[in-house]
Amino acid sequence: MPTSPPTAPRPARARTGAVSALLVLGALAYSMWLIEPFLGTGLSPLSSYVSELAARDQPYGTLFRTTDLTAGLLVLAGAVGALRWLPRRWGTVVGWAGLALFGAATAVDSRLPLSCAPTADAACVAREGAGLVPAAHTAHAVSSSVAVTGALVGMVALTLAARRHGSLLSRASSSTLLLTLLELAATAWTLAAVAAFDAGLGTWGLGVGQRLQVLLIAVWLGLLARAVVRRG
Repeated sequence: MPTSPPTAPRPARARTGAVSALLVLGALAYSMWLIEPFLGTGLSPLSSYVSELAARDQPYGTLFRTTDLTAGLLVLAGAVGALRWLPRRWGTVVGWAGLALFGAATAVDSRLPLSCAPTADAACVAREGAGLVPAAHTAHAVSSSVAVTGALVGMVALTLAARRHGSLLSRASSSTLLLTLLELAATAWTLAAVAAFDAGLGTWGLGVGQRLQVLLIAVWLGLLARAVVRRG
């Protein structure tokens, strides 16, 4: 008589469910910028940084700073939970540590908002060039870079671990690999656009590139959460 496959003990299922829920909620909070067309922010999604939505002089800055903080803390908690409760290999440890770094840096980033929106405000650009903006502008750039680096480390390490060891993301490895490659391309686009803007050569679709970058991270987190709960 055929037997059903063994199920994980209830505490283990509860833990994997908690990790999955934290990642899903973090991905949703990280995607709150998608509501910008309905808010009339005055910023162009084609040319503005996503983080400009949270600038101190923007009408919905408090909302977006709060959702960024929430997203960072949720992903950090999910990654730490995964490091504690899920099976560990070298690749998965690196991957989850990368996502923990992403979450922590995103939370810090929300506490270091821009004072103004440089892509939409010539006076803001002039103040940046003259060094008359708060030090938070430089700190924000650093924390944003650390967050993206952490996300990339997490995406690459966990995807490679799945393909090598058939663990966690193995059922969705093709999709996660594609998303990871697209994320690398979107990051390259964003970096090139930032360099062009800083050199006074226009925005090169900066807003599109960066929005694609953060959207792909959120979608990847959603796939990861699904893989975690299915594993449990």
